[in-house]
Amino acid sequence: MNITYTNLFRFFFALVDFLAINIIHLALLLNLNRVQTGSSQKYTILFIISNIAWLACAYVTGLYINDQFVNFERFAKRTLQAFTLFITSLLLFLFLYNFNYSRLFVSLNIIGIGLELLVTRILFIWGVTYFGKQERFNKKIVLLGYNELSKQLVNYFSTNSKSISIEGYFEDYSNVNELSVFPILGNRDECVAYAIKHNVKEIYSTISPERHSYVYELAQTAEKNMIRFKFVPDFRMFVNRNIHVDIVESIPILSFRSEPLEDIVASSKKRLFDVVFSLLVILFLLSWLLPILAILIKLNSRGPVFFVQLRSGKNNKQFRCFKFRTLTVNKDADSKQVTRDDLRFTKFGKFLRKSSLDELPQFFNVLLGDMSVVGPRPHMLKHTEDYSRLLDEYMIRHFVKPGVTGWAQVNGFRGEIKEKEQLRKRIEYDIWYLENWSLWLDLRIIALTLYVTFKGDKNAF
Repeated sequence: MNITYTNLFRFFFALVDFLAINIIHLALLLNLNRVQTGSSQKYTILFIISNIAWLACAYVTGLYINDQFVNFERFAKRTLQAFTLFITSLLLFLFLYNFNYSRLFVSLNIIGIGLELLVTRILFIWGVTYFGKQERFNKKIVLLGYNELSKQLVNYFSTNSKSISIEGYFEDYSNVNELSVFPILGNRDECVAYAIKHNVKEIYSTISPERHSYVYELAQTAEKNMIRFKFVPDFRMFVNRNIHVDIVESIPILSFRSEPLEDIVASSKKRLFDVVFSLLVILFLLSWLLPILAILIKLNSRGPVFFVQLRSGKNNKQFRCFKFRTLTVNKDADSKQVTRDDLRFTKFGKFLRKSSLDELPQFFNVLLGDMSVVGPRPHMLKHTEDYSRLLDEYMIRHFVKPGVTGWAQVNGFRGEIKEKEQLRKRIEYDIWYLENWSLWLDLRIIALTLYVTFKGDKNAF
């Protein structure tokens, strides 16, 4: 879907949801007798909390992120997640605020918002389906060349775009040795003539113009007839993934990925945030919690309070990573992975790991500059050596500082690695993070970390 349309949908749903929450609340407020007897201030506070809670829940679940609107199932799932989190937040406020709000008012409020979400999403799906069938909203395309690249492109359009109608391919018949799902409409040189005659809006060429100069002539003829001609270069010889393009003095420069934190301004923002956040944690949490946990660790088992281990940091530089000790002192600490039923656990250590409290000393690492609040989790040196042999992409995660928490962790990829696929998925999430970093993403990951910690993570042990 075109980014202009997705931004429009994003703004539309955010506005409609926000207005619905306010209209429903105000309508009930005006018709509630209890408010007229001096409780209006309390309901105004609830009104403000409802707005803040919904915005926070929508942000944490990524409800209005652009890519949701091209995937109905994902959009519906995240709407349900946001609504569930919103109800939980609202009920938690009602419990803590200790004011006897009208149960009818609260119930009707929640039901009204739920119905609004349900109705607007159904209308959206119906509207996209209906307009997608209308010819004026349905863009016809053809593909020049029948090869693996054009088939991959067709598969993407067929799966993800409701507004694109694929007419077929143009390829010299002598080059076709198989039956295709979409028809071969003619030879390559007949492509533009067909497009003019059948009101085709776009032509996607997977034929290299450097090897076949006539493609340039086809492109010029197409554009003279108001048909967009798009070249699809094959970069799969470099790597089977997205390519990032920078333009320097009109010269295209290809790289395997975009890295927002390569920008000095962005990296400075992240460092400033890390320093401020880690100082707050150290001053307001660790200042009183650290002595308590230290005493309990000492009482529970013999050995030091802290476990200090060399781990792989940014650019694969080693650093001393701090944790609360959760295992008995053992000679395998730097080589053997911790498992779910590890006999080395201390009784108190199990609780520390399950609650993730053992990671808190790493905020000192953040303050020292070895780590960030958010980033790929740091691995012991032996694991870095072993995993880099398993996956070629593994070392990419070391382009950024390791984090106390990370995108992979809040998406369920933490704990023991038993299979190669588990490692692969973790690396995919780590690489996605470094390619899509923003300060808002860091805040979202922190919020999700708190949510997962309080909810309980089955992979935490």
